[in-house]
Amino acid sequence: MNEIRPLHPWVVERRHSIHFGLQAIARPDDPAPGAAEIAAGVLAEQLGFDAFCLGDHPAWAPDCWLHLAALAMRTERIGLGPLVSCVLYRPPVVTARLAADLDRLSEGRLLLGLGIGWDASELGWGTNEFDRLGLSYPPTRERQAALEEALTILNQVWGPEPITFSGTYFTAADVQVFPPPLRRYGPPVVIAGAGTRTLRQVARSADMCNFGPVVTGGVDSPEETAGRLAILRAHCEEIGRPYEDILRSHYTIWLILAETDEALRRKVNRYFPDGVDDTWQKAVFAGTPAEAVQHFQGYANAGMQYFVAQVLDARDDETIDLLAKDVAPNVQAPRKL
Repeated sequence: MNEIRPLHPWVVERRHSIHFGLQAIARPDDPAPGAAEIAAGVLAEQLGFDAFCLGDHPAWAPDCWLHLAALAMRTERIGLGPLVSCVLYRPPVVTARLAADLDRLSEGRLLLGLGIGWDASELGWGTNEFDRLGLSYPPTRERQAALEEALTILNQVWGPEPITFSGTYFTAADVQVFPPPLRRYGPPVVIAGAGTRTLRQVARSADMCNFGPVVTGGVDSPEETAGRLAILRAHCEEIGRPYEDILRSHYTIWLILAETDEALRRKVNRYFPDGVDDTWQKAVFAGTPAEAVQHFQGYANAGMQYFVAQVLDARDDETIDLLAKDVAPNVQAPRKL
């Protein structure tokens, strides 16, 4: 069992106001998807976003670690990280090496998102990525146990001496990742998901939780969000960790913005010429800036402090610009009574 995570300075700097991060995904037919995602990351820094993230889907998207490293060389301030990196896609020592190297390349800007993966085929989104990668797909409880072992290895392999670890899912023999990440406690760790067992792992081992609709936790409303956060608070109280030591973040799977209703309709029709079915409806938020402010404010009022919004198209500069200039500044942390 991992020790209770100490309060991370990164959390202290952000927990009293609302912050926005951006995530981008290139369209499947984009002839230069990696370049599109890097351009979106550069634009995100120019517009003042707190972080820029990429998903970890090596079977159908540009490799997140490679392109985040390229962004580390193109940016100076913005946080960078995978949201989230599946712990079963790589041995934990490899993840530890990638994380340490990216943290140093970016001069301490890594945001380390970790998760257990999911099955796209269950939602009709194509073949399960585990199958595409030639990996077995264990049940949820086993994948969560694998995450626990991965966290143990990550925390130890960055230490002052080589470590040996023998677990059910992972092993490591006489290994040390040197040099380690720059920060004393390593990069801030994000654990994705909203299940009770996952939130127990967040309470003990993460600096930030992250969940939202469909595959990002199945939490579809501010009311459901408040309920999940109450569970997280209870887990924190049970183990004796202050609830406010964990930054609470919401994930928008796909965000589409336009200045007017008519422009928005044209945009949605372009992306979804056959209409949006029920599953996609939960995954997409499409609106004007005013509607987006109301949307995000509802989650802020429910207890969220940080938002990561993924644009459906990495080349959708309009959505990125509107989010930065017309939405993010107008979402406020609720007043404490």
